[in-house]
Amino acid sequence: MSSAILNDVSARMKKAVEHTLHEFATIHTGKASPAMVESVMVEAYGSMMPLKGCAAITTPDPRMIQIQPWDKGLTRAIEKALQLANIGINPIVDGNLIRMPFPELSKERRVEFVKTAHRLAEEGRVSVRHIRRDAMEASKKQKKDGKLSEDDEKRLEKDVQTATDKSIKDIDTALAHKEKELMTV
Repeated sequence: MSSAILNDVSARMKKAVEHTLHEFATIHTGKASPAMVESVMVEAYGSMMPLKGCAAITTPDPRMIQIQPWDKGLTRAIEKALQLANIGINPIVDGNLIRMPFPELSKERRVEFVKTAHRLAEEGRVSVRHIRRDAMEASKKQKKDGKLSEDDEKRLEKDVQTATDKSIKDIDTALAHKEKELMTV
């Protein structure tokens, strides 16, 4: 029974770390990245769909995102969605292409992005700690119900703590990398 709790904890912590890393990808570093726009929701064919589902997103150079709609009729809808997404860069329509040029980041803006990255990392850490707390409560309940021996409970708590430490270390490593990337001019 303890392995079921541990498997659940590992899967949930992995998802929490992956979510945090995905959030980091949305912080732009002055370098263009398709991840910054691919989840923007576009009104297409009477429903909302992510941009990556209706256009090819490329980065021809480090300061430009280029979007090529698969259906030329969606160009205006994509432009509108990008403006509403409030990314901070205005889309430029050029025939069938939409270009988004990124300006050089100022020192103040870089520091602001680092603060955002720290906030996202802390949210990730808190999420991981909540998962640990849930697992500890589950193990205590199983011990109380007689489904888990005291030794198994201690072993499980140790394994859960190991998984927690690893997940938090992964988030901290990604944060350090993102901070270095943001502050590199």
